[in-house]
Amino acid sequence: MNPYAATFYTGLSILFLVAVFRPLELAFPAKPGQRFFRPAWFTDLSFLLGQYLLWGGLVLWVLTYFNYWLEGVIPLGFRRAVRSQPWWLQVAEVVVLSDFLVYWGHRLQHRVGFLWRFHAVHHSAEHLDWLAAHREHPMDTIYTVGIINLPAFLLGFPLETIAGFIAFRGIWAIYIHSNVRLPIGPVRMLIGSPELHHWHHDRDRDAGNYANLSPLMDILFGTYRCPDHEPEHFGLKEPTPATYLGQMVEPLLSRTAAQPLQEAFFGVNTNAIANNTNQVASIDANASHTPGTRSSTNRIGMATANPAFSSMDGNIAMR
Repeated sequence: MNPYAATFYTGLSILFLVAVFRPLELAFPAKPGQRFFRPAWFTDLSFLLGQYLLWGGLVLWVLTYFNYWLEGVIPLGFRRAVRSQPWWLQVAEVVVLSDFLVYWGHRLQHRVGFLWRFHAVHHSAEHLDWLAAHREHPMDTIYTVGIINLPAFLLGFPLETIAGFIAFRGIWAIYIHSNVRLPIGPVRMLIGSPELHHWHHDRDRDAGNYANLSPLMDILFGTYRCPDHEPEHFGLKEPTPATYLGQMVEPLLSRTAAQPLQEAFFGVNTNAIANNTNQVASIDANASHTPGTRSSTNRIGMATANPAFSSMDGNIAMR
């Protein structure tokens, strides 16, 4: 697709998403009063444009190559036997197997440090809406989309056939991130919803709700969580770059190499903050055992505080 056509279709996609999800967010807001142009809006728009104009082609190429490779690995007899099944049964198998793999693949993203480095970009969003759903590192996208479509490839569906399924999952992913709370009662135990996925974006890295289309896997494996209110905060507990470029680069670097990048975007030395925090904790512990010694909070004050964390117009997503 030439750049002009890609830009045109990207613009149409944005208009479509705004027309569908903005009225829902106004009518049934999960966070009433959240503005359309909320903090970090431009960063998330950059992620959307990156996906649609640049990374989408890379992901499609990887999927096509992966499918081609599987055709040489999976026995032809098995693929023919699968294709001989009724179409509705094949679809059911793809959905169930896909949800199973997505659930465990998603849990691995939260448990395995290397996978979390890329997935944390998605969780760095401190404001959820239809646009924040696009905050995703391309390496994370390749991993997720590959797992979602692995059953379809294994069962012999050509990529063109499952294009509609991929598109539906994409729209669903945007919906469950939207600033919408539309209680559906007991049905929420069968169908995923924003009220479930919002709790997955709580600052607790192991908050649960890893499933996608249906929460049945979460219920089955004990990670289902759905309080009757919204989380107080989204995002991460650690600092992360505030810009699109910073979030693209940081996961590719080692922790040592990422330090200058964090300092450049935050204007602070995050190692020094950690050391000062430990020192304050140690002083407080000693003070508690020494009569007449004042707490370090009084003597040191805000030694570990830095205005950079509170003066960036709300655009820094605390990881």
